Amino acid sequence: MTTPRRIEILGVPVDAVGMADTLAFADRHVAEGEGCATIVAVNPEKAMRARHDGSLLSLLRGATLLIPDGIGIVWAARVLGLGRFGRVPGSELMPNLCALAAGKGYSVFLYGARPEVNAAAVEALGRRFPGLRIAGCQHGYLAEDAKPELVRRINESGADMVFVALGSPAQEDWMAQYAPALQAKLCQGVGGTFDVLAGRVRRAPKLFLSLNLEWLYRLLREPSRIGRQLALLGFAWKVLLAKFG
Repeated sequence: MTTPRRIEILGVPVDAVGMADTLAFADRHVAEGEGCATIVAVNPEKAMRARHDGSLLSLLRGATLLIPDGIGIVWAARVLGLGRFGRVPGSELMPNLCALAAGKGYSVFLYGARPEVNAAAVEALGRRFPGLRIAGCQHGYLAEDAKPELVRRINESGADMVFVALGSPAQEDWMAQYAPALQAKLCQGVGGTFDVLAGRVRRAPKLFLSLNLEWLYRLLREPSRIGRQLALLGFAWKVLLAKFG
């Protein structure tokens, strides 16, 4: 089974895929792929961190599929002549994968977040996708020595897809360490998506989403994010230097 074309932006890998490509890849791999494929999101903030964090960069390189989560990644690829593709927000990919699972009879397992958030996310998915088979769940407050037992539980549940909400880089590290032992066919790092599903975090209005300004909406709601947004400016500057410098 072929994998999408991988490019590098400022030395950081990402796959040249859109949402439809990603869902097609996931469907094929669950149906006929070997081993557990890992899906990791790449955005400008993570890219800037990976340029100075060798362990994070190694985790990214080891992922099966690196989705262009941030609009800055999509913009950079176009500016640098590396390809034209759409953004694949992780918070949209997970529900789309659940819709796919509900339609194809695949089962899912939710791991991560606070206990009440994990439970609310499970309940929300059950309401939103009535045919979805939720094989099991586990909140993220788990001792290190209990994680092998979690892998056993996931395998015994028969889950086809596992969603991991531990934040970055903890979720990437967990997948790198434990995905090879999983019998599931797909494992996605979803960050704060459980909070969105549970209604604890609100996504941007459609106008902001259509203009690719979700980052601005979140900054207006949470001014404390300014430090993270400065990474976006630094990323844009580095891309322009790579193009014209």
